[in-house]
Amino acid sequence: MSKHAYEEFSKRVDEEVAKLVDHAHREAAESVDRALGRTAAPGTFDHGHWQARLDELITEHRIPGAVLAVLTGGEIHEMASGVLHTGTGVRTTADSVFQIGSVSKGYTAAMVMCLADAGKLDLDAPVADVLPGFAVADAEATRTVTPRQLLNHTSGIQGDHVNDTGRGDDCLARYVESARNVGLTNPPGATMSYSSTGYNVLGRIVEVVTGRTWDEALKELICDPLGLERTMTLPEEVLRFRAAMGHMGDPGEDPVPTPLWNMLPRSAGPYGGISATAADVVRFARLFIDGGKAPDGTRVLSAAAVEAMLAPEVEMPDQWFLGAHWGLGWGLFDWDGVRGFGHDGSTFGQLAYLRAIPEKGLAIALLTNGGGAAPKVHEALCRELSAAFAGVTMPRFEPAEDHPAVDTEPFTGTYKREGFLMTITGDTTGEGVLQLRYEGAEGLAGTFEPLVWHLTPVSDTPSKTVFAGRRNDKDAWIPVVFYALPDGSRYVHFGVRATAKSG
Repeated sequence: MSKHAYEEFSKRVDEEVAKLVDHAHREAAESVDRALGRTAAPGTFDHGHWQARLDELITEHRIPGAVLAVLTGGEIHEMASGVLHTGTGVRTTADSVFQIGSVSKGYTAAMVMCLADAGKLDLDAPVADVLPGFAVADAEATRTVTPRQLLNHTSGIQGDHVNDTGRGDDCLARYVESARNVGLTNPPGATMSYSSTGYNVLGRIVEVVTGRTWDEALKELICDPLGLERTMTLPEEVLRFRAAMGHMGDPGEDPVPTPLWNMLPRSAGPYGGISATAADVVRFARLFIDGGKAPDGTRVLSAAAVEAMLAPEVEMPDQWFLGAHWGLGWGLFDWDGVRGFGHDGSTFGQLAYLRAIPEKGLAIALLTNGGGAAPKVHEALCRELSAAFAGVTMPRFEPAEDHPAVDTEPFTGTYKREGFLMTITGDTTGEGVLQLRYEGAEGLAGTFEPLVWHLTPVSDTPSKTVFAGRRNDKDAWIPVVFYALPDGSRYVHFGVRATAKSG
C-alpha cells in the first residue's frame, strides 16, 4: 500500500471511529433523556416514549397485560400493552377494564367524607351510634371505635375477614353481622394496622346513611359527578367492556390465568370490589388535585374534606410500602419535600397502583393483570414519570451491601393474627439474616402453600428495627418492621398489617 493510500485509509478509520464515539455519546445522552422522559420538548408528554417503556417493562417482567394513565399538564394520557388473557390472546386496549382491588378503599373513604361534609355523619362519634347492633369480639372496641379510626386504620379490628354473604343487596348488612366474632390485632388507637374489615363497616355506614346500596351510592356520590363511565362494581356491568383476566405466577415465571374472573364476593365491594380503566382511576385522583371539584366545576367534596383526607393522621411503622403516614383513606408520602398520596390494590391475579402529587398536578395509575414482578414495573414507571413531570425523586427501599449488625434474638418466634401465622427464625440458607415463614392458620390452615421471605437488616433504632425482605432475587424488596407498643408488647409490621408476637 502506498503512503498516500495508507494516509487515506487511516483518515477514513479515524472518521469512522469519531462517528462511532459520537454515536455512543448520543446514545448515552438519549438513554438519560428517556429515563427522565425528556424525549420531547420540556413540559410535553412524549406518548411514543412512554408507550415503548411500558411495552419494554411488561415484556421484561412477564406481565401479560397492563394499562397506564398519566395526568400531567391538565391532560390525561393513556397507554395499553400486552393481552387481557393469555388463553384467548385478546389485545389490551386503553379502555380495557381491570380490577383495582384495595384502591377501592379511596372511593369508600371519599363517600364517607361526602356524608361528613353534608353533616350526616360525625367521624368521631362511635360507629355503634350509626349502626345499632354493630359489634366485634372486643366489647370496648364495639363501644368506642369511630369512623375516623376505620378510615385511618387505627381501629385495631382484624383486617382480613372475608365472608361471602351472597349477591343480594343485603350482603353488606349480613357481612357486618358476621363480624361479631372478629377480634383485634391491637388496642384501638395503639398502632396502624390495615383493615379491610373496617372498610366494609364504612361501606355499611354509607348504606345506612344514604338509604342506598354501597354500589348505588358510589354511582350517585362519585362516579356520576366525575363522569366515571367505566368504573363499576358488578360482573354484569363489567361484561359490557373489554375485561382483564387475572394471572398468577411467581416473578420470573410466565403467569397462568386464574380459574375465575373474580374470586371476591360482592360483600368485598367497599374494600376491594371496583373495576375501572386506568384513565377513570386518574380522573378520580384528580378530584383531590383539584380541591374537591369535578372538571365541570361541580363540587363533590369540600376543600376542607380534601385537606383532611390528605393530612397525616397516623405515622406508619413501615415508612416505605405506602407512605410515611396514613390520612383519611390514603397512604401519604413526601418526596423531596413535595407531598403525595396513593394506594395499591390486589385481587386474585390483578394488581393496581395509584400515585398522585397534587402540587405538581401529576397522577399515575398502572393496572396489571398478573405477574409477580408487577411491583417492579410500577416502581420503574412511577420513578421515571415523577422525575420527568414533578421533578421529584421516588426513594428506593433496599438494604445496603454493608448492612448493620442486629441482635435478632428479640425478633425470633411466632406472630399470630386471625387466620395467619408468621414464624421468624434464623436464616440458614445464607440469603438473609432472618427468615419469615407466612402461612394460613385456623380456618385458613392449608389453604395456600407457606411463603418464605429472607430478611436483611436495613436500620436499627431504639424504637424499631427495619428489615428488607424478599423471597428470591427476582422479587422487589419489601419492608418488615419490628417494634413495640408503649405497653411493651412486641409487633411485626408486614404487608401494612400489625401482628403481635405470640410465642
